[in-house]
Amino acid sequence: MDRELLNLLPILVPIPPLAAFFLIVLFTNRVRWLSHTIAVLATIISLGFGVVLLVNGLSMGAHDLAHHPIGNTIEWLPIDGFSNWLQMGAMTDPLTMGMLFFVPTAIFCIIFYSIGYMGYGTEHEDRDYSRFFAFLSLFAAGMFTLVVADNLLLLFVGWEVMGLCSYLLIGFWYDKNYDDPDKTTPRQAAVKAFITTRIGDVIMLLGIAYLYTQTGTLSFAAILRDEQVLHQLATTLVPGMGISIAGLIGLLLFAGTVGKSAQFPLHVWLPDAMEGPTPVSAMIHSAAMVSAGVYMIVRMFPLLSAGWEHGGPPTAPMVAMGLIGAFTALFASTIALAQNDVKRVLAYSTIAQLGYMVAALGIGAYIAAAFHLITHAFFKALLFLGSGSIIHGMEHGAHHANDHHTDAQDMLNMGGLRTKMPWTFWTFLIGGLALSGLPLVTAGFWSKDEILAESFYAMTHGAGGLAPLGAWVFILLAVSAALTAFYTMRQIGLIFWGKPRTKLSKHAHESSWTMILPLVILAFFAITAGWMGIPDDFMGLELGEINFFHHFAGASLVVHPEGITFNWIPLLTSVFVVLLGLGGGYLIYWKEPVKAGEPDPLVKPLGRLYTVLHNKYYFDEFYQAAFVEPTKWVAAKVVYEWMDRGIIDGILHFVGRTTGGIATYVRLFDVHVINGGVDWLKDRFLDGAREFRTIQAGKIQEYMWLSLLIGCAFAYLLIFVLSR
Repeated sequence: MDRELLNLLPILVPIPPLAAFFLIVLFTNRVRWLSHTIAVLATIISLGFGVVLLVNGLSMGAHDLAHHPIGNTIEWLPIDGFSNWLQMGAMTDPLTMGMLFFVPTAIFCIIFYSIGYMGYGTEHEDRDYSRFFAFLSLFAAGMFTLVVADNLLLLFVGWEVMGLCSYLLIGFWYDKNYDDPDKTTPRQAAVKAFITTRIGDVIMLLGIAYLYTQTGTLSFAAILRDEQVLHQLATTLVPGMGISIAGLIGLLLFAGTVGKSAQFPLHVWLPDAMEGPTPVSAMIHSAAMVSAGVYMIVRMFPLLSAGWEHGGPPTAPMVAMGLIGAFTALFASTIALAQNDVKRVLAYSTIAQLGYMVAALGIGAYIAAAFHLITHAFFKALLFLGSGSIIHGMEHGAHHANDHHTDAQDMLNMGGLRTKMPWTFWTFLIGGLALSGLPLVTAGFWSKDEILAESFYAMTHGAGGLAPLGAWVFILLAVSAALTAFYTMRQIGLIFWGKPRTKLSKHAHESSWTMILPLVILAFFAITAGWMGIPDDFMGLELGEINFFHHFAGASLVVHPEGITFNWIPLLTSVFVVLLGLGGGYLIYWKEPVKAGEPDPLVKPLGRLYTVLHNKYYFDEFYQAAFVEPTKWVAAKVVYEWMDRGIIDGILHFVGRTTGGIATYVRLFDVHVINGGVDWLKDRFLDGAREFRTIQAGKIQEYMWLSLLIGCAFAYLLIFVLSR
């Protein structure tokens, strides 16, 4: 393909969904079939661009593609004499290639699935059907922009577009309310997500600004592939802080990921984001939004790790990522054990899996983090779309049984759905096993195992602080993997196994083909996506260079990471914890299925701990008491009453009263002096006119005598003046 034409493709990737957004909003919002058709076609076109780029990139080879990325760059807002202050453009390198395949594929499945989910052509068709597809298209455009951006500023533009779309889509059913006043409504969840992620975004923006002041550019190529720039940033200390410039910028940028990817302590928004339609949940959790947070630190990893070499001490951002990521993975996994909402279990699962990726970057496992980002997108999109199919089936049962009070998303109200919804059952089972990391069979195993192997290697071979960090990551992630397998088996058992526990599950039925087809496609990738990352020496075998992802994506770094030697311990650990979790879930939830009216079997053995886990360690209540309520009090008492009403309004009222008083006296002066003086003069003229009018007799002889008299008087006066 012609190189000049090929260089245009990256910038064209976000255009179709962006155009779809405007077309739907401006022209087709009343024609629903045309709206979803435009949205689907736009995603297919973007996917086509991505496939063309992938094929050409593979033909170029990883090394050439890394040094000569496909794309174009232009001068942004050029000014005379200062035209190259910032450059903007699109770029496709080895890392971008993987993103340009899995992101459009997952988004296509989600948008196509939405046709059935939003009830097209049925009595349950959503009233804002077209608006939903418009927002999904804009969401896709934001993620595509972020992926193809060749600089940090354009990436941030896509980042913020997705932040806006998450607000619009989480609160899509903005008029929905609940009888329970303590339950979060969609509009509350939207505000919570927007405000929480803004905290990280503001800090991240500070990091972007600081990076520009130090380098004069935000271009990935100019910063991340220039060893001299990275060395200077890593060796120059921030005055008075004892940390390198690269370290401080890395921490500021990582704050954006903590918010966007819902890492502790900014994790609280993601579970409540489930109040949006299920396709939105799938979009947020797999192909966009939270994936963007991890993608950003994967992209910026050379800067975040600047000054670190294998065997050396980890940098401050790496330590932060390792500690926070591993803790978040275990923390979220424990909460998922006691959640009964089918989507909230998956939400905490996403938080945990993102913790895996962040922790992997903390120990330098750049490729493993990127690999798990891709595999996770497929099986997590599958699970969320599967949960939407389950909810649809339960809601059909609610209509059939005329029961609109039973919660259709509570897993304790389900049971026996494997016979009612066979396609959903098998695809959901595949996604659940991929999430658990079932050995050898699923994509999740290969990416998770690589992270555990990298953390074990860091624990046993790391130096200068990397070894204890690697031990922390390895142990916490291994425990988290066991819990993940357990709560996944618990979820599948409660939903599909045993007998129906309510009328809703008894009358549930399979979803439409528009919802099933995306599940089948994603199930295929949930199994096969891991094959591109099988280690070259798996189980000690000489398999050749079959680890395609490691060799290809690793070329994005200046220093290509070397693969670690195979070790049986992390492999056996991975297999053991997964089978332990799956076996425990089977014994508790499959062998003895929960019957109608029975509590969760974990309630009794866990006791008060179950209540703590069910209430998410009371973090929402703590944040409400520690931050939200004080903020509201400050806003009401200090800002509103004292500053606004007391000071600002007080000053304005004082100025108003003073001005009013002055105006009163001015008005008196106007009325009595100006108006009075004018009126007096007017009255005198009128009086004179009335008096003068009496001499008007109408006799011409008198007028002539009077004129003669006046003329004589005037002549006499003139002679008198001239004679002097």
